[in-house]
Amino acid sequence: MWTSLFIPGGSKEQADWFNEMQRMSTSPENAVRYAQAVAEVDVTGLLPQVRVPTLVMHAREEMRVPLEASRRMAAGIPGARFVPLQSSNHLILEHEPAFLRFVEEIISFLRMPGKAATQ
Repeated sequence: MWTSLFIPGGSKEQADWFNEMQRMSTSPENAVRYAQAVAEVDVTGLLPQVRVPTLVMHAREEMRVPLEASRRMAAGIPGARFVPLQSSNHLILEHEPAFLRFVEEIISFLRMPGKAATQ
């Protein structure tokens, strides 16, 4: 069930990989504690203080986090760029059309003048 929230468009092999990665990463108890802690974090008031170039991307149809949450986050960060991706997966998979856009946006963002990676 957890995997289907993150990669509903994934193949059996991708789902198996994700399940195994989750099993190896933490215990079920810690996964629940982590999910509860993350659900309680609200950084909305801090967003206007962000002073670094910011790229926010979000899959339009994913079920894990509402699209509007990312849109609001980007709107709260001065100068942030918001890019919606056509996908139902929280984790963009390499076989879907959104993957190419995802990679292109990251490359473009990293090449922008003023980025530490290009200096």
